[in-house]
Amino acid sequence: MCPPEHFGVLYEINPWMHTEVTVDLDKARAQWDGLVRVLRDAGATVDVMDPHPDLPDLVFTANAGIVNGAQFVPARFRHPQRQGETAYDVEWFSARGYQVDELPVDVRHEGAGDALPFGAGLISGYRFRSDAAAHAHVSRLTGAAVRSIELADERLYHLDLTLCPLDERRAIVAPLGWDRYGRRVMEAVVAEPLVLEDDEALAFVANSVVVGSRVVMPSCPPRVGRQLEAWGFEVAVVPVDEFLKAGGGCRCLTLALDVTL
Repeated sequence: MCPPEHFGVLYEINPWMHTEVTVDLDKARAQWDGLVRVLRDAGATVDVMDPHPDLPDLVFTANAGIVNGAQFVPARFRHPQRQGETAYDVEWFSARGYQVDELPVDVRHEGAGDALPFGAGLISGYRFRSDAAAHAHVSRLTGAAVRSIELADERLYHLDLTLCPLDERRAIVAPLGWDRYGRRVMEAVVAEPLVLEDDEALAFVANSVVVGSRVVMPSCPPRVGRQLEAWGFEVAVVPVDEFLKAGGGCRCLTLALDVTL
């Protein structure tokens, strides 16, 4: 995770971002601290990287790349405003002994924002921020099978806004975000889906972090909470509305390091 010292809505690269919106940095820091606290209380270890004054979206570490054991595959960001993050991310992982394997320069892929482990491999989204052509390269570098899902709603521009794996069989899913074929693929892959209504999806309910049996969420509709509890999960709601101004929720603010594909 990366603290929001320099966070702000300084450009517009998704439908949620409006430069006339002011971020309350004190509130953002308090919300970020609250998320860190809840994750640690759930049993997670949180490693923190230093912020950078020229990289306001560095706080959204999910997009940094894909972690596979001691391997790091850095993102190839579509928008120039975020491309400066890559060298900084590579430096951080290299300093900690990770093997860095880079995607070709002519493809775009935005890390764990568009690639989540589920079942026997990775599910990876494409269209708005990542290319379908990147998926074969991700598979080659990591050795993981990759299932491609086309994203269909620009408001849900990353896969992690539409999918939250809970365990090997269950996941929170937002079909609003996928094309017709993608919906069929996900129906086949997720044995027990918790399907979000459209308004729930647009509240970033799927952009949650799972630590053991605790699901850390930016918001939780009562019916979603009841189903999660029936499955044996504990819900922790952590408001992150300052970050929603830039189109990011709880999961966007984290990058899992304990992933082996």
